[in-house]
Amino acid sequence: MFGLFGKKDPTKKLQKQYQKLMEEATELQRKGDIQAYAKKSEEAEKLMKEIEALRKS
Repeated sequence: MFGLFGKKDPTKKLQKQYQKLMEEATELQRKGDIQAYAKKSEEAEKLMKEIEALRKS
């Protein structure tokens, strides 16, 4: 019960952004836009590295 008012996990917001980027990348890939897919995937990878860095610290 007391955990409801505790600190929020800073990675949750980033994780949601990562999921959204990956979904967008998947849609771009399905449409055949490989260059846009590569850019979205790269953004998602950078975000994942940031999430991993936050989890380690």
